[in-house]
Amino acid sequence: MSGKGIYVPQPAQVRADPDDRPLTFRGVAVSAVREEWLVQDRWWSDRAISRHYFELVLADGHCLVVFRERGRWFEQRA
Repeated sequence: MSGKGIYVPQPAQVRADPDDRPLTFRGVAVSAVREEWLVQDRWWSDRAISRHYFELVLADGHCLVVFRERGRWFEQRA
């Protein structure tokens, strides 16, 4: 298997402002942030998760979810 399963996060090309809020995704402007949330899980283990998620509306009409974890951006598709 290639590791690109249906729920496997993929690296994303996001440009963000100084507060780490997305401005562009793959060069397309972000029109709106519909929602944002923080997920912190497995804090008791050596595989802790701390992700800041954003549901975005892009200028071209597409909607998607991205998150930032350990200084890197990812795209999450269902």
